[in-house]
Amino acid sequence: MKSQLEEILNKVHKGKLSPKDALQTLKDYPYQDLNFAKIDHQREVMKGLPEIIYGPGKTDSQIVSIAQEIIKKGSNLLITKVEKPSYEKIRKKIPRVLYNPQAKAIYLKQKKPPQGKGKIMVMTAGTSDIPVAEEAYVTADILGNEVEKIYDVGVAGLHRVLGEYEKIQQARVIIVVAGMEGALPSVVAGLAKIPIIAVPTSVGYGASFKGIAALLAMLNSCPGGVAVVNIDNGFGAAYLASLINHL
Repeated sequence: MKSQLEEILNKVHKGKLSPKDALQTLKDYPYQDLNFAKIDHQREVMKGLPEIIYGPGKTDSQIVSIAQEIIKKGSNLLITKVEKPSYEKIRKKIPRVLYNPQAKAIYLKQKKPPQGKGKIMVMTAGTSDIPVAEEAYVTADILGNEVEKIYDVGVAGLHRVLGEYEKIQQARVIIVVAGMEGALPSVVAGLAKIPIIAVPTSVGYGASFKGIAALLAMLNSCPGGVAVVNIDNGFGAAYLASLINHL
């Protein structure tokens, strides 16, 4: 959207486009009203990142309508928390979209976004945490970051995370995804001098309270430099990591 605005203004300045035609082109700026949704096209101009679609609670037709308008403006597309049957219906209307089944994310990269300065690392305590980590991975990638994954290095076998020490030192931001008692972010924070973004997951037995135990443990992390996002919020962790990586 930012590049589109610059192109329109340059055309008006050079006399290649009349102000009236420019106004018609910009009729959906700063947002486009679809009655059921107001698509924020200005967000990419203000924040450098396009609007992301949260899938739950929306009908497939609503998602398609919003996605089509975002694509028309030339922006990259990301839709989170979408089940595969919905993806199949959406793909019939927008054939170019791709799907990560573990992340339950639909995405389409139409242009190369501004690249981050370093590498974002995505780590999980267990294999069961991978779906949330994959949401973080897809998000960080489409927002313009180099992303590396290290999975299944939880505290049940501490030597596994210690074996990744050199890779940990090469990252600029680390996203650590963990369920159960949520101990891994504190361990990683004790090994690294960079920001750690902790993501509690709903993985665990009864007393984990669907991620609340991990959330509280992460909020009480002893090492400094640990930020915590909501339960199963891989998207939120990656969005924050991307902002840090672009500073």
